Amino acid sequence: MSRRRDFLAANAGKRAPMPGFVLLVHPRNDGDAAMRVGFTVTKKIGNAVVRNRMKRRLRMLARELLPAGGTAGADHVLIGRNGGIERDFALLRTELTKALRKAAPGNAATAHRSPAP
Repeated sequence: MSRRRDFLAANAGKRAPMPGFVLLVHPRNDGDAAMRVGFTVTKKIGNAVVRNRMKRRLRMLARELLPAGGTAGADHVLIGRNGGIERDFALLRTELTKALRKAAPGNAATAHRSPAP
């Protein structure tokens, strides 16, 4: 994903916050079964080197786990958090697996975010 409106639309989907990142999953309902993924890491996390390193870690996790655990026809956005760069990669992998289960369709544990009034 590269368009801002896609990221904003994903913000209305299910959220699965984890210590190293936040996963947003938003079904597109456009009939296309392809999964799309986007990554974002804000300047609060660190300088460009740190942000790029965090995005590389998130890309690798998504490449490994999304084909099997992601939701078909949905946009997945991984937002890097402050502690994500120091966390062990195996721990991040476990957290993403847990987050994908939490944000799966039909799972009522994660509520949709209510729009701002």
